[in-house]
Amino acid sequence: MSTLRTRFAPSPTGFLHIGGARTALFNWAMTRKAGGTFILRIEDTDHERSTRESEAAVLEGLEWLGIDWDEGPYRQSERVERHRAVVETLLADGNAYRCVCTREELEERRNRDIAAGGKGNYDGRCRELGLGPECGPHTVRLRIDRERALRWDDLVFGPSGQEASEIGDGILRRSDGTPLYHLAVVVDDIDMGITHIVRGADHHSNTPFQLAIYRALGAPVPTFAHVPLIVAESGRKLSKRRDPVSLQQFRAEGYLPEAMLNWLARLGWSHGDQEIFSADEIIEHFDLAHVGRSGAQADLAKLAWLNQHYLKQCPADALFAAVSPYLAAVAGREVVRDARVDRLLDLLRERSTRLDEMAEKARFALVDRIEIEAEAAKKHLRPVVQDAIEALLVALERDAEWNAASIEAAFEAACRAAGDLKLGKLAQPVRVAVTGTTASPGIYETLEVAGRERALARLREAVAFIRERATETGGSGTGDAS
Repeated sequence: MSTLRTRFAPSPTGFLHIGGARTALFNWAMTRKAGGTFILRIEDTDHERSTRESEAAVLEGLEWLGIDWDEGPYRQSERVERHRAVVETLLADGNAYRCVCTREELEERRNRDIAAGGKGNYDGRCRELGLGPECGPHTVRLRIDRERALRWDDLVFGPSGQEASEIGDGILRRSDGTPLYHLAVVVDDIDMGITHIVRGADHHSNTPFQLAIYRALGAPVPTFAHVPLIVAESGRKLSKRRDPVSLQQFRAEGYLPEAMLNWLARLGWSHGDQEIFSADEIIEHFDLAHVGRSGAQADLAKLAWLNQHYLKQCPADALFAAVSPYLAAVAGREVVRDARVDRLLDLLRERSTRLDEMAEKARFALVDRIEIEAEAAKKHLRPVVQDAIEALLVALERDAEWNAASIEAAFEAACRAAGDLKLGKLAQPVRVAVTGTTASPGIYETLEVAGRERALARLREAVAFIRERATETGGSGTGDAS
């Protein structure tokens, strides 16, 4: 049995689409499981849209996910002469012919055929004319054997294909001399010994014509598998304008590569009821037999859940390395790692689904000045809690240890001094004063990681705010502090 050889062949015309990333993952997992060879080929023959920047984005995206390759990256643009030579071979042996029909003529005949109930395929006008290279501007078409079916057994969709007579003699080379994608991709796959082609279902309809090219070249036909397209949660086609589809965007928003890899693997593939997979487990269990045919819904809630799972599991060193750029963006400076920062990140693991969200939640402990949410201030920073906050300030100023336990003792003392005030009546105003919001980790831990001087300064500002507010309202605003 020949060694399994697969390829991922993206076009570098923009970002790495999550559909492309998933195709790469499926090829990679299948190949690693079989001990085969995984090839990366950049299909950059669209000179107007292909850029080296986009190529670099593809490579960086794959590397971020942990998807490695054994050969390449090869560039299709560097093989143009080989593609042209194959076209000449097909012309010489009669498997292709020159066509001088103009675009306008083709369009007119196509429309006429469709109006008469046909499929609008090329009518073969130049098929038997025997035109030579001196015929003037021309394309080159494949001479398809109309008596043979162009069918294959797809590893996902099962029996597939159509009669050769249904597709017409497709173009192999444009009038400007450049080979078309269908010719180039087949030649490259033959030359690179590709045994299995795993690609998106949008290529399913391209396969019959490509099968005809394999036959014309007398080459063995690889095994095909077309995986379902990724669709939005509503079931509609993903849109670049309204849906997140760029791998780089997900990375920038703070998703971990382990979560992204896990999520992509589960888009259209399953292994029993298991939801969480390491890269090694994906390789161990991946099987095209368990890839569905229907569109795979991009469930962003599931991605958030997975990302939180991996945030919880992430070692401290790795977590700080991953979140550090986001912390710096929030703080406006590089954040130096220390025990307090590690403690802060540990507290935020359970409350964050993305790295950017974690950094934003950490803002209160990273910056000197915070903005207090207006509604939170209105509801919680009221004269009724002023005495309790002042009592807490007195207790905290005496706290030399500044840890969760000593801060808890200070709260208990303040509540007693305020007439046995319930902790909740004090905790929320303090949370708003120190973090600017109504949500944070436990109040003792929140003050601990905020730091002594920062927390005390914000509590003093809260007292001043309450006094100023009471003056403006003539002393009103008393009552239940909840």
